Amino acid sequence: MALHQDRYEPATDPYFGVRLWLQTETRHGWVWAYNLEHLNLIRRFMQAPLREGIPWHDHGRKMTVAARLPAWMQQARNREEVLRAIARIHASLLRA
Repeated sequence: MALHQDRYEPATDPYFGVRLWLQTETRHGWVWAYNLEHLNLIRRFMQAPLREGIPWHDHGRKMTVAARLPAWMQQARNREEVLRAIARIHASLLRA
């Protein structure tokens, strides 16, 4: 989720350069996803009470999606704020 994105600017697609549809701003930065599957993966990661030894952690050479999340999103103290942001993104889909 963090393609060297400036946390103070809306996320854009790295190939087309257009603003992503699934995103919202928080006081720490932007929460964004490429699609619903990506958004749900982030939600599941954020809801997990223990994040060790679960499917999104791969001990191989490649970083997983969850490992690429910005540090502020991975901090437990920001869990509720990120989950509220994800809920806002889901709600925006219902209005569309």
